[in-house]
Amino acid sequence: MSTPYPFTAIVGQDDLRLGLLLNAVSPAVGGVLVRGEKGTAKSTAVRALAALMPEVSVVPGCRFSCDPVSPDPACPDGPHAEAAGVSRAARTVELPVGASEDRLVGALDIERALSEGVKAFEPGLLADAHRGILYVDEVNLLHDHLVDLLLDAAAMGASYVEREGVSVRHAARFLLVGTMNPEEGELRPQLLDRFGLTVEVAASRDTDERVEVVRRRLAYDDDPEGFAARWAGEESALRERIAAARALLPRVVLGDGVLRQIAATCAAFEVDGMRADIVMARTATALAAWAGREEVTADDVRQAALLALPHRRRRNPFDAPGLDEDKLDQTLDEAGPQENNDGDDQPDPDPDGGGDDGGGGGGVPPQADGDRTPPRGESGDTPSQAPEGSPDAPGRSTGAEQQPVASAEPFRTKMLSVPGLGEGAAGRRSRARTEHGRTTGARRPQGALTKLHLAATVRAAAPHQRARGRSGRGLVVRRDDLRQATREGREGNLVLFVVDASGSMAARQRMSAVKGAVLSLLLDAYQRRDKVGLVTFRGKEAEVALPPTSSVDAAASRLESLPTGGRTPLAAGLLKAHDVLRVERLRDPSRRPLLVVVTDGRATGGPEPVALAGRAGRLHRSEGTASVVVDCESGYVRLGLAGELARELGGTAVTLDELRADSIAGLVKDVTAAGRAA
Repeated sequence: MSTPYPFTAIVGQDDLRLGLLLNAVSPAVGGVLVRGEKGTAKSTAVRALAALMPEVSVVPGCRFSCDPVSPDPACPDGPHAEAAGVSRAARTVELPVGASEDRLVGALDIERALSEGVKAFEPGLLADAHRGILYVDEVNLLHDHLVDLLLDAAAMGASYVEREGVSVRHAARFLLVGTMNPEEGELRPQLLDRFGLTVEVAASRDTDERVEVVRRRLAYDDDPEGFAARWAGEESALRERIAAARALLPRVVLGDGVLRQIAATCAAFEVDGMRADIVMARTATALAAWAGREEVTADDVRQAALLALPHRRRRNPFDAPGLDEDKLDQTLDEAGPQENNDGDDQPDPDPDGGGDDGGGGGGVPPQADGDRTPPRGESGDTPSQAPEGSPDAPGRSTGAEQQPVASAEPFRTKMLSVPGLGEGAAGRRSRARTEHGRTTGARRPQGALTKLHLAATVRAAAPHQRARGRSGRGLVVRRDDLRQATREGREGNLVLFVVDASGSMAARQRMSAVKGAVLSLLLDAYQRRDKVGLVTFRGKEAEVALPPTSSVDAAASRLESLPTGGRTPLAAGLLKAHDVLRVERLRDPSRRPLLVVVTDGRATGGPEPVALAGRAGRLHRSEGTASVVVDCESGYVRLGLAGELARELGGTAVTLDELRADSIAGLVKDVTAAGRAA
């Protein structure tokens, strides 16, 4: 076993270290989600924490790590007789991104369960992680159903395996740590809420600190054991401090005044539900214990808010995580100090913010101006809107480049899907054969049996019962009788946007509406678990503004900064999209693409631009690429060029108005209201 990098040797990253240590002190905090760019010691810190965790006493021979003092009465290996426990180090179990459901929760031997009535259960990673650490690297890339199982177990402290009426339950209490790079896609807000704390990490911009990071890492790589030995004293001291904080935790007092500050803070930041209040209370208590105090202070509440609230305020993928610290300080001031029953005042919150209880006090991620989607209607952020056709409208000039135009408000879009039945990654867009969904039939299992089709299995075994010597009530089932259920659900697709940014689209009102429509489609893609890509064309060429990714907020950021102007090389945009899809088919052949072309259909520049665009469209059609053309043409005289392009692509054309999911419903509502008024 390799020597882990010492936790105390990590340079900087105060919030990361504090979040992990608070969970080590109080696992009830609910785990921590670490968000940050690659190469910021996320995995190193998590693996290093395991060496600091206190040893656990387990029942000898129990595969589920039962505590000999209070064993789980429902343990599949139980009941356990009274016996001396054995001590071992707390485990760190890593959940691979590509793990199966059976690997996570465990698997039942269905054949023995049917034929013998025996609950033969093979434990999964959740059982291995009980009373230890479960580490999920790139948690945002896990399939949704695995994340649901994982977080349900973390919330309930138990894992349930249900297969065709056979049920197994075992304890599963662990410190949950997830890491993710936001550039590769976000977690749903519902899942973000299930992590107790979140911290943002980024590489230091301080030269001396970066030098120290490199120096220590090189020293560790040259001699891991020797490097660890040099930090053994600090590691031992930190381990003892964790144990002392754990012992002090039950004696920490959470006063009514502090509870009022916690409730007021959660209400002021409009977080959903009550989980945030509970997590803040537990975090503030752990902070006090970590500092060696028996009473929670306002500083603890402030620090707890910075760790527990930022990810709970995220409503959609375009919202930047973070917390307004000025608003936080104001809320804490207004909610306290409160006089307690003895007449003593609660400690005043620190107006300057930040405590000294373990280092770090961030919670607000560093953001570059260009990485943030500007709020709609924010003063100074939205350029003036000149009427289309006026002398000041950018669309009057097709040759000059115009400044980026802010997008209109997003709206709920109609469902766009790929026809046919796919077999791609689970999602919510197009029909597909999946592991989860409605049962449509049965087949012989290919490899391990995951979803038993009970009726088909019984039908396969029934004709052979006499030949197999059946004498009792039980059904004699052989491996060849088992049938796998085939299920139909939904898959995620690759939605590739091809956006016309030429001069014919450059009128501010029209381009703002176009960007709003694309932003709406991006939000829809996020909700349906799609990958997205962005190709733009203007002037003389097309470019890949964003290669296919799961990060729709990155696509939204590129869209906001998209300049317009110049000629309309429509064919170049379609050919560039063809190149992108060709590469993606090699990388992920099971993920079907959906091409969304946003244009008015005009093509200019070069010889025979319209004919060339038609040939490029037919190239996509010959490869069976599903496509939709969003017709952006406006004005009284319409040429219908977008519709012609849709026919060349073999797809459909929709106008910006038709793209709205409520367009028809709104019309019916208006007609009904007019009839009632008459």
